[in-house]
Amino acid sequence: MELALVIIVVVFALGFDYTNGFHDAANAIATSVSTRALTPRVALLMAAFFNLLGALLGTNVATTIAEDIISIGGVSAEEGLIIVLSALVGAIAWNLITWRLGLPSSSTHAIIGALTGVGLASSVTVHWDAIWDKVVLPMVFSPLIGFFGAFVLMVLVLWIVRNRAPARTQRRFRLAQTASAAAMSLGHGLQDAQKTMGIIVLALVAGGFHTGSEIPLWVKLSSALAISLGTYSGGWRIMRTLGRKIIELDPARGFVAESVASLVLYGSAYWFHAPVSTTHTITSAIMGVGATKRVSAVRWGVAKNIAYAWVLTIPAAAFVAAICYWILNPILLGIVNR
Repeated sequence: MELALVIIVVVFALGFDYTNGFHDAANAIATSVSTRALTPRVALLMAAFFNLLGALLGTNVATTIAEDIISIGGVSAEEGLIIVLSALVGAIAWNLITWRLGLPSSSTHAIIGALTGVGLASSVTVHWDAIWDKVVLPMVFSPLIGFFGAFVLMVLVLWIVRNRAPARTQRRFRLAQTASAAAMSLGHGLQDAQKTMGIIVLALVAGGFHTGSEIPLWVKLSSALAISLGTYSGGWRIMRTLGRKIIELDPARGFVAESVASLVLYGSAYWFHAPVSTTHTITSAIMGVGATKRVSAVRWGVAKNIAYAWVLTIPAAAFVAAICYWILNPILLGIVNR
């Protein structure tokens, strides 16, 4: 029965990875598509490829998800797997709700909130110190760094090109956006696919099919492929929000926003092992470059709605996941114990 539950959890984990891909596809390519640097289909193909590549470049974030949010060593294999499954259902549900509404909420915080929710519902150990250090603080600082980093870099870029022909300059930045969009997609794969790897390893350990935190190659490849396929399927609702509703972007601002956001993603993954939100980072960077036009150029009403989704994501996903646990635990344990 443990093997059947492990297979179910792995399938749901890859399903979450797929929804993460189409939910967050806009993070990597919305700016490039909105500035017409890339066509939508070419942008999606490129994003899918670099998501795949980025997913294979490290395991630091995966280890954080597998070990530092909750501990399920003190429960039975069946209950441990039900805990992981409930977290995945809660995270997927929140992803689909916000995707349907066109809100760029964080898949990262959805899965972390869901794990926290089932941890509380099942009374397993929740590592609040790690959540504070590796989730809450990065959740606060990564958007701030994205906003102010993009603002400062955009001011510098505008000063450098102040005496150059605008049309030629924008054409060059349109070409440069190909590289910055690829970098953003690489960072998305590096961050988000690893979260699924961590969940699968958590399930394998709970079921007694794996020990330690090393990520098996098949887990890396399947997670990378799932997020790539999800990215290729697209996320047009959220793409419209990021690409046009916050601010009308030009190629120079799109290039700067993507460049700053990708640097934040790389730094947090490699130096701090922190699962930061690609959504928070790119959205704040877009607002940062927009503010260099004038404060009123940013549609702060849209930004406010996005901020509400940010604030709600962790508690909402935790609540949904806890309900899933309370429903699934007696049902599945009853089936197992027959």
